[in-house]
Amino acid sequence: MQVQLNDVARALLDGRNFATVATLGKDGAPQTSVVWVARDGDTVVFSTTAGRQKGRNLARDPRIGITVYDVSDPYRSVDIRGVAELVEDPGRELPRRLSHKYLGEDPPAEPDEVRRLIVRVTPHKVTGFSV
Repeated sequence: MQVQLNDVARALLDGRNFATVATLGKDGAPQTSVVWVARDGDTVVFSTTAGRQKGRNLARDPRIGITVYDVSDPYRSVDIRGVAELVEDPGRELPRRLSHKYLGEDPPAEPDEVRRLIVRVTPHKVTGFSV
């Protein structure tokens, strides 16, 4: 069941903080990646390509874990568990939005054959940590 993000989670997701996402491989082993993230209401979004391992893992098993930590205080973090939905992003709007958030500029051009996906995560459990 979807849960709402709390104020700490929203603040961390809205900031220029990095996230580590964990997906499950075919054999059940975890696979992690560091990504740029954003928030769309109470869902978490990030971009990937169809060929990357995390995209392939999520297409097979949508369960996902995300940890976002405060770059100015790494002892302040939030863990989000939920399920992911993969949505086509033919206009590559999310990578542009994230690049402006994190770098203040457009991302480098990609070949037309690269298939961009939006990973939209519905949170089922949210926990936080701070010292």
